[in-house]
Amino acid sequence: MPNRISDLLNQIKTLEGQLGDELAQRRQQAHYHFQGKRIEFEQAIAQKHRALKKSLLRTLFVDRPQNFLTAPIIYGMAIPMVIFDFLITFYQYSCFPIYGINRVKRRHYFIYDRSQLQYLNLIQKINCQYCAYGNGLIGYTAEIIARTEQYFCPIKHAEKRLGAHPRYQDFSEFGDGEHFEQDLKRLRKQLRDNKNEQTSD
Repeated sequence: MPNRISDLLNQIKTLEGQLGDELAQRRQQAHYHFQGKRIEFEQAIAQKHRALKKSLLRTLFVDRPQNFLTAPIIYGMAIPMVIFDFLITFYQYSCFPIYGINRVKRRHYFIYDRSQLQYLNLIQKINCQYCAYGNGLIGYTAEIIARTEQYFCPIKHAEKRLGAHPRYQDFSEFGDGEHFEQDLKRLRKQLRDNKNEQTSD
């Protein structure tokens, strides 16, 4: 059974590589390239994008006016998110060095490239930046907690777990008390040795 799981994980890695190649091909078809951190479209495409931009008034009051009404609720969530961001960052910066765990790099999760799209107006760009922050925070937090789980309690659940992080598949089997201490040492060593750290430099 462990060999079968290992084979499946290797297949997943192969598919991830193929996905990366496919996405690179899509970028070429979309006629843009990276200039450092900046994304540049071909001139003809950039002109089309500028022509597609909606006016601010249409975005606010014509297309989806209910969005304007719910904006205070949506953007009010920024306050708890920023507080939580500070707390989870403080946790990893204060505790991870003690545990010997490599810190999670923010820049791999908080990506704000949509603001470079010229077919988005100011309101749409602000919305995109906000969503990028919220989803980035969830991913960043999930990886911090995943590394914590790998350090303290890397045991699979008896029941199927939806949305499990990538580290979970390598955890000790539920009920396998004989190998738990051995697995725990191995998994803690991975955290120290920077193995399987897809988000580290």
